[in-house]
Amino acid sequence: MDPLRSVKLIHTLIWAFIVACIVAIPLFTALSRFHLAAFFAAVVAVEVAVLLLNGMTCPLTNVAARHTSDRRANFDIYLPEWLARNNKTIFGTLYVVATLLLLARWVASP
Repeated sequence: MDPLRSVKLIHTLIWAFIVACIVAIPLFTALSRFHLAAFFAAVVAVEVAVLLLNGMTCPLTNVAARHTSDRRANFDIYLPEWLARNNKTIFGTLYVVATLLLLARWVASP
């Protein structure tokens, strides 16, 4: 497998894992499994920290850039271009809302 395809595959797998964590937060919150929801929120927070430390870009984007001159929004990941372009807005919003819901439910729980 060529290096760009390898990076895109790894990047896509990591993205899917992070999205699954974001989806898990409200699910476990609804089940009142607050510690588990908080664990998934913390996993995503680590990813957010990595992005912040790298200028809001995934480090794998820099690796992929070494192997192509393509700079479309999805040049480094196997996602539709519209989703790659809006990824941080969509999933960042879901993460913030899910985490606020978690905090509100947890504080209000008996």
